[in-house]
Amino acid sequence: MPESILFLCTHNSARSQMAEALARDLAARRGSNVQVFSAGTEARGVHPLAVRAMSELGLDLSSHRSKTLTEVPPHPTYVITLCSSAAESCPVFPGARRVEHWDLPDPSAAQGTEDERLAAFRVVRNEIARRLDDFWGRSFPARP
Repeated sequence: MPESILFLCTHNSARSQMAEALARDLAARRGSNVQVFSAGTEARGVHPLAVRAMSELGLDLSSHRSKTLTEVPPHPTYVITLCSSAAESCPVFPGARRVEHWDLPDPSAAQGTEDERLAAFRVVRNEIARRLDDFWGRSFPARP
């Protein structure tokens, strides 16, 4: 069975959706067969600014939908929570090789003009990409 990553956030609307797309893209670029999923403790729909921020990188979230934990495989290899609320209410994953917590600000809570709010999504997107690159190097080292 291939290794898998589950990204968890409260609503599965922004951070976890962006993380899922970035990880799938990274897996494809590195020729990895790692399966990638995201879910929330509740599903609220994918935020339009998350779709827009990811489209700037050529990643299409327009067909994504929010999911709860009941809709993803129950035994991920790695679990990454992206907000404190999900970390606190996250069920235990006894078979997970590693559980990490990346407490990232909620870009959906950003105030201001649409451009200012989109900028908050870009900041979080870029931080997820940076952390994911580090995580990937530790978890899936390049093979000679």
